[in-house]
Amino acid sequence: MTRVALFATCFNDTMWPQTPQATVRLLERLGVTVDFPAAQTCCGQMFTNTGYADEAIPLVRSFIDVFGSYDAVVAPSGSCTGSVRDQYADLAARAGDPGLAADVAQMTPRVHELSEYLVDVLGVTDVGAYFPHRVTYHPTCHSLRMLRVGDRPLRLLRAVKGIDLVELPGAEECCGFGGTFAMKNADTSVAMGGDKVRHIRETEAEVVVAGDNSCLAHIGGLLDRQRSGVRSMHLAEVLASTEEEPA
Repeated sequence: MTRVALFATCFNDTMWPQTPQATVRLLERLGVTVDFPAAQTCCGQMFTNTGYADEAIPLVRSFIDVFGSYDAVVAPSGSCTGSVRDQYADLAARAGDPGLAADVAQMTPRVHELSEYLVDVLGVTDVGAYFPHRVTYHPTCHSLRMLRVGDRPLRLLRAVKGIDLVELPGAEECCGFGGTFAMKNADTSVAMGGDKVRHIRETEAEVVVAGDNSCLAHIGGLLDRQRSGVRSMHLAEVLASTEEEPA
């Protein structure tokens, strides 16, 4: 039996628990039994991205200890999945620990962003979702450029019954969040977010969807300040919606 673990990510666990909950509902609907290892913590991305690589190494070791025995690890976050798959090898090399480097090399190919797992591992695009709303999709930078998820999220959204999916102008432009970038360069971040929000409103969508709640927090905050009426929702929540439980 395949052992699958949910990596909820600390951002989702503390601020958007409905997203990992939706991920579990979705996967269980598709016949996947999901474990939630309670000892999981932060992936360490914030340390790594701000130059505190040595402080991130214990979190790499923790991730391996917690998730190393699973056949697959699924995360509703392109950002955190990208951190594990793209940064852990460098951090293990920095630690000078051949054993850790070997564990990372064996582990990281089994860590999947949600849309990757659905399309590439389970081989599905129609997950039985129903979401009768006008929707536009924002591809987050880490999922687009680091993970190269391509059109997987769009293929999943196009198969949702009742959806009116509209193309987002300038979709591949960054929303301006960028983790700590938004705090260190607030004016630039807000200006970039303003461009993204303007394009979202041009679509007349009711809902903007993305695979990272970090970016949606930035986008959603700007949309709320403008009293736009546009909701922000994680991809997992849309895909978990059903005709019996309309959003």
